Amino acid sequence: MDFLKISEVNRKDELGFEIKNINLSVAQFSKTAIAGATGSGKSTLLKIIGGLAHADSGVVLFRGEKVLSPLETLIPGHKGIAYLSQHFELRNNYRVEEVLSYGNTLEEDEAQNIYTICRIDHLLKRWTNQISGGERQRIALAKLLVSSPQLLLLDEPFSNLDFTHKTILKSVIEDIGKRLQLTCILVSHDPQDVLSWADNILIIQNGAVIQQGSPEEIYKRPVNEYAAGLFGKYILLPGSVINYTVPDGKNLFIRSSQCTVNGTQKPMLKGVVKKVLFTGDYYDVDIAINQHIVTIKTETDSLSVDQQVTVSIQIPEVPWFL
Repeated sequence: MDFLKISEVNRKDELGFEIKNINLSVAQFSKTAIAGATGSGKSTLLKIIGGLAHADSGVVLFRGEKVLSPLETLIPGHKGIAYLSQHFELRNNYRVEEVLSYGNTLEEDEAQNIYTICRIDHLLKRWTNQISGGERQRIALAKLLVSSPQLLLLDEPFSNLDFTHKTILKSVIEDIGKRLQLTCILVSHDPQDVLSWADNILIIQNGAVIQQGSPEEIYKRPVNEYAAGLFGKYILLPGSVINYTVPDGKNLFIRSSQCTVNGTQKPMLKGVVKKVLFTGDYYDVDIAINQHIVTIKTETDSLSVDQQVTVSIQIPEVPWFL
């Protein structure tokens, strides 16, 4: 029996947004990421999984039991599934420990373990109007976890967080999977949020699943340019540019990480620097190669606009074409 099984789920709302024939099986203790552009249907699908939005057709089974939609039950949501919205709320003028006490099904030491994992054990005596946005989100997450869910749904959890709180929350989510043995599904539009975290990635375009696979497969072998662009910059090179045989009508797919400025590896292509951006640990350099622009990360600080350079292309052993 599948831990979570989604079969032929369809939905079209009054604004015209659609979910089309979604099929997905999620293994217990796994980490699944749903990626896609804004408006592609990611959050709607997550809400349908959690029983917080209805589907026009299809079924969601959680541990063999149908997840009822809001049209089928008085109180939306499934007991074993916790959903953290990107628009979460906490009651004002309450102490944090009071907020966490509602719905708590755990013994004191078990609850304290969750507060420690969520990095909020030092906030328990504070009032909810005395904490930052990032702290509020981790408290909202802990409030869900003390209800002992088996499946955790995270809807854009890193949006609107500064770098410090985003880093903390990433660590918290990693610990939740490892230490609490929870199955997690996360929606995000940032590739850095999911590539290093997920076991499995689902890509949605216009409400339909267009690709599913491991992070490495999704990153290195995208099914189309939409999927490629979700996970970082890339370049499509005609065979004539690099003197390389490619299938008819296709181009060689290359990530910017496979390119080196003024390297020695062949093929080496002549290019002109069009833009240099300092980003902290490295520079993002836009280089024009035969009317194609490739963005390369480099630690070199001696490059300038209009400078002529060579770009070395590292063609993988198993090349990919789009």
